[in-house]
Amino acid sequence: MVTADDIARVPKVLLHDHLDGGVRPRTVAEIAERTGHELPVADPDALGQWFADAATSGSLVRYLETFEHTVGVMQTTEDLVRVARECVEDLADDGVLYAEVRWAPEQHLREGLTLTGAVDAVREGFAQGAAEAQRRGRTIHPRQILTAMRHQARSLEIAELAVAYRDRGVVGFDIAGAEAGYPPTRHLDAFEYLHRENAHFTIHAGEAFGLPSIWQAIQWCGADRLGHGVRIIDDIDTSDPERPRLGRLAAYVRDKRIPLELCPSSNVQTGAAASIAEHPIGTLAALGFRVTVNTDNRLMSQTSMSREMSLLVDAFGYDLDDLRWFTVNAMKSAFLPFDERLALIQDAVKPGYAI
Repeated sequence: MVTADDIARVPKVLLHDHLDGGVRPRTVAEIAERTGHELPVADPDALGQWFADAATSGSLVRYLETFEHTVGVMQTTEDLVRVARECVEDLADDGVLYAEVRWAPEQHLREGLTLTGAVDAVREGFAQGAAEAQRRGRTIHPRQILTAMRHQARSLEIAELAVAYRDRGVVGFDIAGAEAGYPPTRHLDAFEYLHRENAHFTIHAGEAFGLPSIWQAIQWCGADRLGHGVRIIDDIDTSDPERPRLGRLAAYVRDKRIPLELCPSSNVQTGAAASIAEHPIGTLAALGFRVTVNTDNRLMSQTSMSREMSLLVDAFGYDLDDLRWFTVNAMKSAFLPFDERLALIQDAVKPGYAI
């Protein structure tokens, strides 16, 4: 049996976590009070519950509306540094060894910040958080993924920003936001630029929208990873549980080892899965897809990597070998140079699980 203490102690790797989806409720409340941002609830504890309740609607669009209040308190250098620092501290306290945290710089310019100023602020916050974690005896390697909003027209600009900072803590690019009506092919110029620059990128696809979104992300845009990708299950015939049959797209994703950034609790909240027990992660893992476990938005889902792993242990009976498999999958799929990924697997992940 895997205990909660076991899960708390093992090293974890996180590829899909939103900076504006993991702000501490007290931080939101304190910054809002200072800046005059109007919140639906003032008390930090009640505010945390409000975020969870508002996000648990079964609608991705409604889920995304909650971010107005977190983004609203992340508009200055001081506040971005604080949020980034606390993010890294919280992840380190949860045993996360390596984290790629994504956020959209274009959403943080209301008070005069520039794109580069915003990225520098998050970079400074990450450095402070990692240093504080080290003082507490925990090691964490945080990296940024810069996100462009798919309903806007700044994706090429953000892609160029990601490339400009790729030797300064930024490891990749992403597009996010409501999928329906905003296909990834609207941003082909950004993805073509990234290909020319030998840069890494993931694409939110296959969460609220189905197989066409995944197909475009892979075959038109050339995504290295799929942000969520949970709807790939729609291309798998499970009518005979003993002999599932993969469609052409599902087979391609599995055969090419394209990583799936699955976020169980978030997927249940947005209606992509009916429950944790019915989440496609069980089938996808059993079929050998490159499955990774992620938090998505820790505030809205009131979750952590430890909680996500615990939910999967309870639902599917996973043991430490299974959790190690998920973790190694994630580390293999990280947007780090191969030698750095291998070193973290051999020197930290595997020894951590062995202990």
